[in-house]
Amino acid sequence: MTQDQARARAAVETVIRLESARLIAGLARYTGDLGLAEDLAQDAVVAALEQWPAEGIPRTPGAWLMTVAKRRAVDLFRRNRELERRYAQLGRDLETETAGSGLAAADPDEINDDLLRLVFTACHPVLPAASRVALTLRVLGGLTTAEIARAFLVPEATIAQRIVRAKRTLTARRVPFELPSRAEIPGRLTSVLEVIYLMFNEGYAATAGEDWMRPPLCAEAMRLGRVLAGLMTREAEAHGLVALMELQASRVGARTDPAGEPVLLADQDRRRWDRLLIRHGLHALVRARSLGGPPGPYEVQAEIAACHAQARSVQSTDWERIAALYVVLGHLTPSPVVELNRAVAAGMAYGPARGLEIADKLVTNPALASYAHLPAVRGDLLAKLGRPEEAREEFGRAAALTGNERERALFRARADACVTAVSGSG
Repeated sequence: MTQDQARARAAVETVIRLESARLIAGLARYTGDLGLAEDLAQDAVVAALEQWPAEGIPRTPGAWLMTVAKRRAVDLFRRNRELERRYAQLGRDLETETAGSGLAAADPDEINDDLLRLVFTACHPVLPAASRVALTLRVLGGLTTAEIARAFLVPEATIAQRIVRAKRTLTARRVPFELPSRAEIPGRLTSVLEVIYLMFNEGYAATAGEDWMRPPLCAEAMRLGRVLAGLMTREAEAHGLVALMELQASRVGARTDPAGEPVLLADQDRRRWDRLLIRHGLHALVRARSLGGPPGPYEVQAEIAACHAQARSVQSTDWERIAALYVVLGHLTPSPVVELNRAVAAGMAYGPARGLEIADKLVTNPALASYAHLPAVRGDLLAKLGRPEEAREEFGRAAALTGNERERALFRARADACVTAVSGSG
């Protein structure tokens, strides 16, 4: 493969990755079968990989993929008399979309509705809560089973089983691909919010691959969150999630340097933070507060993000408030990751020795056995305490555990800095 061909294929793969979720969501609505939708989408992707590198990427790649997939569906339904009614409907849709052009016209609004419809379908009560989240992240977020497993801190085989069983259950129970009634939405809201935020997190800090972030995932999660908040105007947690995502996303432009290397919070140029997103996030947080009642976990996390967004520097940040908010969050959603974040905040508010005391209690927690950020946090605190040799070992451990190439390079650089510190002290 020539260099030009390799570049063309890379561009094609990027476009396909961006369009994949919308394609599957639209096909699921048309066919009523998630497994079939994925198969049809894969056929369209194969066709694109064969044609686009030589012919160029179409002006509306999503529409091209949808048209190819629907034609595959029509061919399939023709061979299956039991699906004659669906075939007729698909045929009419295809004729309408391709009339006069040979390609389906893009309809972003309809596709966006399909994405939200797919979220609620995958979060249907017939599925266990853990399976709802895993299925939606796989199909809608485009995450691999390995990435989802890291997000949940569970074995990859467990996630794979959940996804397979969830698809079979949806098909066997004939769950319709549709938005639930407004009365049914609250019962599915918790899972939907969790899915959207996990999708955002994977975009904000990719667990694997060469990129530090995956901004399109962040953007799609924020869009879904805003749509959901518009549907659920009286649900404080929907607004809290929007606030949290927008406040965190405001820092995206400052989280990498011109070469794409990670820039940690303490080193970020806050002038590059998106002030418009901060204003929107703070407005959504005010909306969540105004609805009354005890704050939920997303609202509390948004309060933490607001502390960062409103501070002029790391030093002027209200770390004591952040540490206290993590205590509240730990009561709402007990988690070793929340406790690790509290260790960071406590280290900033009360000194690294206090933070290390909290972090050390997590070392034997099996859920964090392969979690790279535990040794990274301990390494940072040990370095601040003037214990560079121990810090170097922790950063080395963190580098070995992470699946993200940029993050691995960052941890290795911090380990090297500790070696320099040891040499300097000698």
